[in-house]
Order: sequence, then C-alpha cells, then structure tokens
Amino acid sequence: MTTIDTVTQLEALFGQPGEASLKKEVPYLHPSYQALIAASPFAVLATTGPGGLDASPRGDAPGFVAVQDDKTLLLPERRGNNRIDSLRNIVTEPRVALLFLIPGVGETLRVNGRARISVAPELLARFAVEGRAPQCVIEIAVETVFFQCARAIQRSKLWAPVPEDAPRTVPTPGAILSALTDAAFDGATYDRELPARQQATLY
Repeated sequence: MTTIDTVTQLEALFGQPGEASLKKEVPYLHPSYQALIAASPFAVLATTGPGGLDASPRGDAPGFVAVQDDKTLLLPERRGNNRIDSLRNIVTEPRVALLFLIPGVGETLRVNGRARISVAPELLARFAVEGRAPQCVIEIAVETVFFQCARAIQRSKLWAPVPEDAPRTVPTPGAILSALTDAAFDGATYDRELPARQQATLY
C-alpha cells in the first residue's frame, strides 16, 4: 500500500491524538483565545466556493479582528486588489477558517465558523482608520476554536531575525508579472512605483 484512502488507514498511521489535543478545542472564544486574537496583527482567511479553495492574508494593527462576543468575530475588509476571491466564496458558501499568527509566539490559533458580509453603516464606521472605513465587514459565527502547537513555527524559524540589509532572494512582483507576460508587462516600473502606491492605499 502506497496511498491512504480511508480514515481508518489514516488513524492507523498516526495513532490517537493526545488528551491535550482534544481538550484545547472549544465551540466558543474562551478568554485565553480572545487574548491571542487581541495580540495578533496577521491572519490567513480560508474560504471555499464554486471556483475552489482560497487562502488569503489579512493584517493590520494587533487586534484588528474584533471579538464581538464569545461566539462572534468581526473582520474589516481593507483595500486590496479587488479580486475579492474570499468574498465571492463567502456569498455562495459561508464556511470559513482563520489562522492567527503572533510575532515571536510559536503557537497559532485556529478558528472555524460561518461568515456573512455586512455593510451596516455603524459597523463600517466602527472600523474606520485614518478617516477611511472598510468596504465591508466579515461577521464570523464561531463554531470551533483551538490553538496549534509551536512545532511548525519552530521548524520554519519564522520569527528568526532577518538583517535589514539581507539581499532579496526571490523574484519581485514586477519581475513575476514580466515573466508571466513574456515581458509585455513593464515590471521595472511596477516595482519602482509599488512602495508609494501601497503606502497611499493601505486604508
């Protein structure tokens, strides 16, 4: 046998989860989990829809995802590239997942639930930054919450310091666009203008 095709085979391969792995999962936002969300400046939002799966980064000041109550999270939708892949998915399939990261902390937080998109004026005003309100707010009804152990962060050395003068070792956005379009896209100009454009459109 070289592939795993059933849950029984999978459980035989890995064995049973430890007690802590089961005890840490709850169907609400425990105060300890609320503290992790309040400290997090970055999360990955996972959605699914007719076009397939999507995982999209979200980030802002720590606590940018607000705890409305122990069963509800509020995620403001800031300016972006207007692909709205995640929002398209939510409209047709409300199931979502969030993965919260905290710089310097090994543990991450996983939240599963169901989402809807709100454009209620009072809600948009609540999340305004620099006088600019988000275009909408994603309301997430929480179903399960649990923390993930630190092994992945430890193995990846994600929070290891990187020297400010460390050379970039991967292609720039402009170089990627140029390569994808056989140089029809002016990647050098795109890269040169990108930092100013991003700063001007953060909110």
